[in-house]
Amino acid sequence: MKTKVSIKGAEFFAYHGFYDEEQLAGNWFVVDLEVELAEKDMSSDDINLTVNYEQLYQICKLEMREPQRLIETVAHRILQTVKVTWPEIVGAQVVIEKIAPQLGGKVAKSVITMEL
Repeated sequence: MKTKVSIKGAEFFAYHGFYDEEQLAGNWFVVDLEVELAEKDMSSDDINLTVNYEQLYQICKLEMREPQRLIETVAHRILQTVKVTWPEIVGAQVVIEKIAPQLGGKVAKSVITMEL
């Protein structure tokens, strides 16, 4: 059986952006993170047999605190931390949305997606 564990819609106010003004003003971001586990017997309630989604949130929270020029860098750091924490995972995907980026016109969000 395929098992995926995820968090969806985690909101963070952070200071990521290529331009200095973006890093000073900050912006709202939304993060979705999903990991796929190697096939295991999940017939018990042992949390050590899965990925704790509270830990997924804490990884995102930690990486969102560190200002980066590119949200691609933030996504990469999240995935690297996930892979180091759970080397047994077989895949992961992170989606980061920057809400209402200042692009000179009305834009709901800019989005990057990165996968392991």
